[in-house]
Amino acid sequence: QVQLVESGGGLVQAGGSLRLSCVASTRTFSPYAMGWFRQAPGKEREFVASIDWSGSSTNTADSVKGRFTISRGNAKNTVYLHMSNLKPEDTAVYYCAVVYGTSAGGSDRPWAFWGQGTQVTVSS
Repeated sequence: QVQLVESGGGLVQAGGSLRLSCVASTRTFSPYAMGWFRQAPGKEREFVASIDWSGSSTNTADSVKGRFTISRGNAKNTVYLHMSNLKPEDTAVYYCAVVYGTSAGGSDRPWAFWGQGTQVTVSS
């Protein structure tokens, strides 16, 4: 089991920046990749970014490429999503997720554990 707690969401004006954090708590010694997804009102949840166990390989959705960056803390149980040049269409609940294994990938991976989500609202 992996428990995930996100933080860092809030209200920001278009063009602004935010950094989301997610801390994983687990007793497992198995490696795991971490990722971020988001769900806007009335839309399906979509993949945003992911990072592998080592922190050296990342995947980013085309819709946020060049604006969002995912990174992993040295302790490996923390993942960050650095969001810049935010747009109103980035408004959503952002979820942190974990999948066992060393590689990241996207929505095709069997993401098994999810956080409660943190709201990001971008005003125009």
